[in-house]
Amino acid sequence: MANEYGDGVSWYRGSMIGKGSFGRVYLATLKKPRSKYSYYPSLMAVKSAEVSASGSIQNEREVLNAVKGCPNIIKCFGDETTTGQNGAVVYNLLLEYGSAGTLAEKIKNSNAGGGGGLSEFEVKRFTKSILTGLNHIHVSGYVHCDIKPDNILLFSDFRAKIADFGLSKRVAVKQSKKRKLMEPYWRGTPMYLSPEAVIDKIQDPPSDIWALGCIVLEMLTGKPVWEDEKKELTNDEIIAKIGAGRELPKIPIGVSKEARDFLKGCFVRKSMFRLTAEMLLNHPFVEGVEIFDDDDDVADDEEEEEEVEEDLSEIDSVLLVSESDCGVSSCSDDYSFYYLSDENEEENGEDEISSSVCEETKVSTQVLSESRERFPVSFTVPSAV
Repeated sequence: MANEYGDGVSWYRGSMIGKGSFGRVYLATLKKPRSKYSYYPSLMAVKSAEVSASGSIQNEREVLNAVKGCPNIIKCFGDETTTGQNGAVVYNLLLEYGSAGTLAEKIKNSNAGGGGGLSEFEVKRFTKSILTGLNHIHVSGYVHCDIKPDNILLFSDFRAKIADFGLSKRVAVKQSKKRKLMEPYWRGTPMYLSPEAVIDKIQDPPSDIWALGCIVLEMLTGKPVWEDEKKELTNDEIIAKIGAGRELPKIPIGVSKEARDFLKGCFVRKSMFRLTAEMLLNHPFVEGVEIFDDDDDVADDEEEEEEVEEDLSEIDSVLLVSESDCGVSSCSDDYSFYYLSDENEEENGEDEISSSVCEETKVSTQVLSESRERFPVSFTVPSAV
C-alpha cells in the first residue's frame, strides 16, 4: 500500500522507491507545485519509519544538518511526522531526489551493455565529486561509515552526491580501549570495509578512503572489489580476506598509471599512512577535473543579485543627489535622514549639510546655493524612504 504512512502537510506520498533496515523511501510531490513561496522542490525523496524504529533516520537528520553546505552531499529539506493508516506516528525525512539513480545502477548498466565498467572520463568525474563530499564530511568532524555505490546518487552532467548518513558518526578525538568495548562491531557493508574496521573495530576518516578506493576500482572494472570468479563470496569470507588474510584488492593491468597510483594511495593497510581526501583531491588522477554542481546555479543567482544591487545603487545615488540638493544629508548604512532648519542656517551663516552618522556626506556652499536656485521649493523627505 503506497500511502500507508500518510501524506505530509504540503506534500503527497507517492510510490516506494527504496527499502532497507532503516525504513522505506518514497517519492513525494507537492500539493501546490506552482507556488513560488514553497520551500520544497516539486519532487522529493521521503525516508520514513515509525517513530519507535526511526533512530537511524533521526541520526541522519542530525548529521546532514552538521555537514550541510556542500554541493556533493545530498540536501535535506527538514523532517515531519505523519500518522499512518494503523494510527502509528511516522517520522519522515525530506531529502533531495537523485533523478539519475544510483552509481550502483550505472555500473550495473555498463556491464549489461558489455562495457565492463565505466569510461575513465566518467570515473574521474564521479570520483572528484565523491572526494569533494568526503573531504567536507571529514573536515566537519564526521565519518560516513557506509560509502558504497548504492549510497551515491547521480544527477545530470555527471553530478554525484553522497547520501544515506544513517550509520555516520562523529570522529573520536582520542582512541581508547574503552571505545573499543563500546563499539564491538563495525558499521557498513562488508565489501567496502577497511582492515582497521574489521580487525580493530575502528572507523575513522581513513576508513571512508578505503571504501572510496573500492568504489573507484568497481567503476573501472564493473565488478565488486572482492568478487571471486569461481563463486560468490559470503560476508564472512570477505571479512576473512580483509582481516586474517591480510589481502589487498587486485588492480587489473589495463588500468592507467594515474588510476593505479590513486588506488594505491587508498589501499594502504595501515590507516595512518593512507592518503586523506584533501591529498587525493590534488592527485593527478582527479586534479583539474571539472565537476558540475549546485554552485553553478548559485553563481548565476549571485550574479543576478549583484546586477540588481548595482541598479539599486544607481537609484540610491540619484536620490542622494536630489536630497542633498534640497538640504538633506543621508547615511547609506541605515537610511536615516537629518535635516537643517532655517534657524541653524542663519546661526551658522553658511550653507552646509552635516550628518552625525556620515561625516563624509558634505556639500559645498557653492553647490548648495546653485542647487537652491534650481530647486527653490522646500519639502520634507519621510525617514522611511
